[in-house]
Amino acid sequence: MLEKTYRPAEVEEKHYRLWEESGAFAADPRSNGKPYTIMMPPPNVTGSLHMGHALTFTIQDVLTRYNRMRRRDALWQPGTDHAGIATQMVVERNLAKDGKTRHDFGRDAFIDKVWEWKAESGGTITRQLRRLGASPDWPRERFTMDEGLSRAVRKVFVELHRQGLIYKDKRLVNWDPKLHTAISDLEVEQKEIKGNLWHFRYPIDGEEGRFITVATTRPETMLGDTGVAVHPEDERYKDLIGKMVRLPLVGRLIPIVGDEYADPATGSGAVKITPAHDFNDFEVGKRCGLEQINIMDRDARLNDNVPEAYRGLDRYEARKKIVAELEALELLEKIEPHTHMVPHGDRSGVAIEPWLTDQWYVDAATLAKPAIEAVETGKTVFVPKQWENTYFEWMRNIQPWCISRQIWWGHQIPAWYGPDGAFFVEETEEEARAAAATHYGRDVELTRDQDVLDTWFSSALWPFSTLGWPDQTPELDRYYPTDVLVTGFDIIFFWVARMMMMGLHFMKDVPFRTVYIHALVRDEKGQKMSKSKGNVIDPLEIIDQYGTDALRFTLSAMAAQGRDIKLAVNRVEGYRNFATKLWNAARYCQMNGCEPVAGYQPVGLTQTVNRWIVGSLADAAKKVSESIDAYKFNEAAGAAYQFTWGSFCDWYMEFTKPILAGTDEAAKAETRATTAWVLDQILHILHPLMPFITEELWEQLSPARANRLISAEWPEFAAGIVDPAARDEMDWVVRLITSVRSMRSEMNVPPAAQIELKLKDPNGISLQRLDTHRDLILRMARLSSVEPLQGDVPKSSVQAVLDETTLVLPLEGIVDLDKEKARLSKEIDKLAGEIRKIDAKLSNEQFVAKAPEEVIEEQRERREAADQARDKLQKALEMLAG
Repeated sequence: MLEKTYRPAEVEEKHYRLWEESGAFAADPRSNGKPYTIMMPPPNVTGSLHMGHALTFTIQDVLTRYNRMRRRDALWQPGTDHAGIATQMVVERNLAKDGKTRHDFGRDAFIDKVWEWKAESGGTITRQLRRLGASPDWPRERFTMDEGLSRAVRKVFVELHRQGLIYKDKRLVNWDPKLHTAISDLEVEQKEIKGNLWHFRYPIDGEEGRFITVATTRPETMLGDTGVAVHPEDERYKDLIGKMVRLPLVGRLIPIVGDEYADPATGSGAVKITPAHDFNDFEVGKRCGLEQINIMDRDARLNDNVPEAYRGLDRYEARKKIVAELEALELLEKIEPHTHMVPHGDRSGVAIEPWLTDQWYVDAATLAKPAIEAVETGKTVFVPKQWENTYFEWMRNIQPWCISRQIWWGHQIPAWYGPDGAFFVEETEEEARAAAATHYGRDVELTRDQDVLDTWFSSALWPFSTLGWPDQTPELDRYYPTDVLVTGFDIIFFWVARMMMMGLHFMKDVPFRTVYIHALVRDEKGQKMSKSKGNVIDPLEIIDQYGTDALRFTLSAMAAQGRDIKLAVNRVEGYRNFATKLWNAARYCQMNGCEPVAGYQPVGLTQTVNRWIVGSLADAAKKVSESIDAYKFNEAAGAAYQFTWGSFCDWYMEFTKPILAGTDEAAKAETRATTAWVLDQILHILHPLMPFITEELWEQLSPARANRLISAEWPEFAAGIVDPAARDEMDWVVRLITSVRSMRSEMNVPPAAQIELKLKDPNGISLQRLDTHRDLILRMARLSSVEPLQGDVPKSSVQAVLDETTLVLPLEGIVDLDKEKARLSKEIDKLAGEIRKIDAKLSNEQFVAKAPEEVIEEQRERREAADQARDKLQKALEMLAG
């Protein structure tokens, strides 16, 4: 017999260990099953499970378990990412505790330290994924610095370089002055800073006393100005285009150029151009042929390209000095307070410096063309479809991809430099030496490029490098391209697009047929979770408190396409109660002798209620299956929940109590077997969503079973299993009881009151159903009697329509209907007032323009809830007779 209480912690550890030990998660390249492949977005090796992980890995696991049960050869490819900067920082922080830096060790010894750290501490995230119930093929786990993946990285780099698609160039990058490396846009965090806008006057050369005023938030960069831009159609400055200004403090003559980047309506309409220290200025400089002067070193201190008085100064010290000296020269026109967004390194926390350096680049524009076409032609589809627009926007405006990073941990760039700076890109040092010897006509000393590759470079190869490429392995033939990628919208460009580019270039096919973009998990108020706000919900704490299945089911039930999840702990508690309901239903079955019968098939059933529940189950299983196939996980969870809690537990079990307590042994045997069979099928359709409790019940309800639920087949039912007549009959009973309960609730009828129900104008079918199920209706609707109405509708009655019949509930002496009318009218008026207030806010353009998106969304949801409540009360008011 099942224990009274379900204890998730005991069950989860046991079943996960048995699943993993038995190889239940393994793909089988030799099987006849149609392959089904999901690539796990490799979490950072430094990471730990957060709620975003919990959502994406739950969805991937639901898909994997479901397709495994459908007899697909399911490969969920696991792995972790080496996370260059993040991992290096973790190890450097550990060294700092002993007063050491990586420079105390040197590159090779430091890399050894990182590998040591990975061996000891790098498995946290994968252990936590096991707690979530994730079922990837763990023996196939890969790491982006594995030798096999490293070989793939080297081959891709060399081939792209030979094809002219990787090259070196001097361009602006996001430079982190603390970490001393270029970083990607993804690693840049915009912070709102309260600063100033300084207006400086630059003297026009040759026109004594005439100036052009420019405004800047970064006075320190003016020492690197090489031009001033004005709009070519700006009447104020047309005559100045082509003339020169003398750059204050420096004395350099710089031109005034006409460029549409200058906005006549912003500031003075004139813009200082510093091509080496601003991304927009860099483009203006290229268009106008302006010089690029780098005035900073890697620490963001001013270098030797500025006047001697400023050399060596930190950028902010230089700012103060420059402003003071321009003021002394009467060239500071005014200072305005100015709040603006300043890019910061998300790991170092310091302001990022646009910096002109030599870096390695990928010609992303060329690689993007086939990737754009693949989505345009439907080879790869996005779900929801609107994310295709985001993909196209980025891809059609793509810039060269800076792939070099000035750190030590990562894939070192396979380029070697000769004594004169010529470089040789090869897969191995031996090949580079051979190429250099051919170039120079003799053996020479080579120095390897010290930079490593952007982490996203190796991640871009993930769908095929993990399957053995560049070797032509059986896994590569079988599992590429993959079926679906599950990920968040924030890395569509950084990862999804780059996998598309690399997959099409090297595999000549898209890496995945579908990209499912899931929403964000926010707090219950719709705000983004962050430590600073104190609103982070830890999935592991939730699992400890409510069990893994409750968390998984919550996330699935709330994963509506295109809508962020507003997660409240009480929702998880609610679905924990669902798990308890399922457990108690199984105990009820056991206590009433409803045990699984080997080989049982629900055919030839004599009891209407049994034919009804079997057909309802088939409908529910079909809905769950279709919803998962369509990536509508909320609908899948909803269908499973409604059938299990509603149809099975609340209705069927109540309907069959008289049979199980009766004397008809044949009916009892049929009902017990059907009940046990339906419960087994419920475990099947819930298993992808709630794997632990379903596996435990599967085992305990029939310990002699040879197979585990994880390897059972997904239920498939013949069309004939649905009996329309039984469905219509029992649905009528359910709707009648539900209507009576609703009327009682709306009219505040005391729960214990036994009242009459009259049926007005019932047809013959309704009367037949009433006679058949009268006892059930009386018991479950708490009625003293239910009969056809003779004569007029009694006064003080409420009414509801059920098909052709009107349900009449006489309430004289039970409820004061006048008082109820007054109460309902008052509540309706109150809700109408609330709706008017919300409408006024939402129609206020100033409110909508200033309010955060989550506040607007909250107002819309409040309005929708108030509208629904008002409609419900209006219907209750309409139910009152006369």
